This record gives sequence, structure tokens and C-alpha cells, in this order.
Amino acid sequence: MKIRTFALPALVASIAALGLTNCKQGGGDTIKVGEFASLTGKEATFGTSSHEGTLLAIEEINAAGGVLGKQLELLTEDNQSKAGESTNAVNKLISKDGVVAILGEVASSRSFEAAPVCRDNSIPMISPASTNPSVTEVGDFIFRACFTDPFQGAALANFATGELKATQVAMLTDVKSDYSKGLAKFFKEKFLANGGTLVTELDYNGGDKEFKAQLTTIKNSNPQAVFVPGYYTDVALIARQAKDLGLNVPLFGGDGWESNVLLDIGKEAMNGHYFSTHCAADQGTPKMTAFVESYKKRFNGKTPDAMAVLGYDSAMLLADAMKRAGTTEGPKLRDAIAATKDFEGVSGKFSLNENRDAVKALVFIKIEDGQFRYTATVNP
Repeated sequence: MKIRTFALPALVASIAALGLTNCKQGGGDTIKVGEFASLTGKEATFGTSSHEGTLLAIEEINAAGGVLGKQLELLTEDNQSKAGESTNAVNKLISKDGVVAILGEVASSRSFEAAPVCRDNSIPMISPASTNPSVTEVGDFIFRACFTDPFQGAALANFATGELKATQVAMLTDVKSDYSKGLAKFFKEKFLANGGTLVTELDYNGGDKEFKAQLTTIKNSNPQAVFVPGYYTDVALIARQAKDLGLNVPLFGGDGWESNVLLDIGKEAMNGHYFSTHCAADQGTPKMTAFVESYKKRFNGKTPDAMAVLGYDSAMLLADAMKRAGTTEGPKLRDAIAATKDFEGVSGKFSLNENRDAVKALVFIKIEDGQFRYTATVNP
């Protein structure tokens, strides 16, 4: 699926609430920017949210006059949440469509697929939300607008022993997910260093529907809390089946939980559980408040999640770097992105370090009465 987005505000606003456009701007040169995202499939809310945030940023940039005297043209490919599709999508965006940069992906596994293609073609790639630290290690053309799992994992371990007062924790990991395995690794290191004990460590395959065998073993190990570093579709089912088994201790996890589908599937079974993420719509900063208002106006009253914010921030970061570089030439644009310092994003102020990772805060969310409630900010 290819999606083309241009600076035609009246037309764009009339095309589909999902923010997916398929029009072509007549006349004039544009700067082509590629995006690959999971617009369909089992993690579709991740891709849809990040795409909507990206789309809003592109529209605002173009309405303000564009970049380097030109309008930005967003070309988006849907990888359908499938392994292997991201490589195909990014190859097409670069070799056929001629994009100067790539935005994407949310899931670390899919960013891993695309990163070597961008590196080998000297095309900068900015992931909005892939937190596995190895993503940017692929090469010096690969960047991220989010924190990494060593920071997130340590923050979750401190949360467990601090806020939850849980020193006896069970862990349930998705062995098919680079994100889940990486976050589990960094959580475990810090949790054990804090004096905690993992009473049991079990795994599952992402997409499974039945978790009662693992949850029964976990219940019998008498944990004070259960760490589930997975994605929302699996986590919601895990929470429901835990409730059915009478496993009445807090579940907690990372940013892979964040989706309204978590609440749609998990329903009341999600209440009383926690997750860390990049930012919260209700955290009250001036930039967040303004963004939420703009996003709701653009997308029919929909409240943005962290993936939408990071999609927006990644596009704005790219545009800022283009202006500083004065060109879209790959190596020079790469250097400008790498030099990013004190960038004022909706998700907070951040700089990129020597590993091309954003150094920034995270927030904790508690699920109460079927709602995500901001509870605390943890600074790096």
C-alpha cells in the first residue's frame, strides 16, 4: 500500500479520518520523505498512530512554508505487521520513489529489517519508537526519537521494587519479539541488582491466544507482581486469563502496552496494572496540551497516544535537521541529525547521543476505571 500526502489542507482534511491520503500534488518540486508503518495487522494501532502524528507534522510544516523552499511529500508503505515486509517497503521507497529519508518503524524487529537497507543506500532513517538498543547499532545513518530499553528496563525495575514494593516477581516474555527479549534482559539485570528475586521466568510466542498454562505456574510461584514486556494484543489476553485464574497481583510492562485496543480487549481485567511509556496526553505540559488540541481537531476528536507523539516528533526532527543541513544530501543530512541538541519535542526536550539515541524522560501510567492515568515522570 502506498500513501501520498501533500500540502493541500482542504483536500487532505476531507480524505479519511485515518489520515491516509492518496493524491498527487500538481506542479512544483517536492522533497520526498518515506515512511513505513504497520497500518494493518496485529500491531496496526502502533502504525496508525505514528502515521497520524507524522502526517500532522508534515501538514503543519508545509502550511508554514515547507523546508528549503519546497513542500514535503510523504510516501507511506504498509508493512502489514508482517516479518519481511519492511525490507520490501523501504527498498521500494528508496530505489523507486527516490525518498531522501525514512521515518519508521515503531516495532524494533521491523526497524532491524529496514535499517541495513537505509545504511547501505546512505539514506537517514529515524525510528519514532523502536527501543531495542541494537537498532541504531546497525549503522551511523540510523537514529531514533525515543529512549532505549536499558533506560526503560532499569526504570521498570526501580518501579517494581520502589512503587510496587515487589521483590518477588514473575516474568513472562515474548520470545518472538526483539523488543520483549531486550526489555526483559535489561529489567532483569537491574531488578536483581536491586535485590529482587525472579520467582519464575516463562515465555510465549507473540500471537498466542492461550496463556493459562504459564499463568498457572506463575500463580503457584506466589509473585508479588508479574512483569510482561509484550505488545498490547497479547498483554490484554494475558490480563484477562490471569484474572480468570485468580492471579490478583499487579501486572506491569513497557511502552508496547500502549494502545486503546489494550482496554478494548482486556476491559476491566486491565484495571490496577501499570506500564511505562514515552509521554502521556494528560501530563499537562504546554507543548503536549497544544498537540492534543491540534491532533483532536485533525482526527475527529481522537486522543493521541505516545506513538502519535513520537511520529510527530520524528518528522519535526527530520525537518529541523534539513534546515540546519541546508540540503537533503544523505551524508550531510545524516550529520545534521546526529548533531541534534536540546530539541523541543512534544514528548519533551531531548538530544541525540553518540549512539544516535534520544536521551529523554519516560512516564508511568496506571490503568484505572478503564482509563490511562499519568502517574510520574522519570528523568534520565
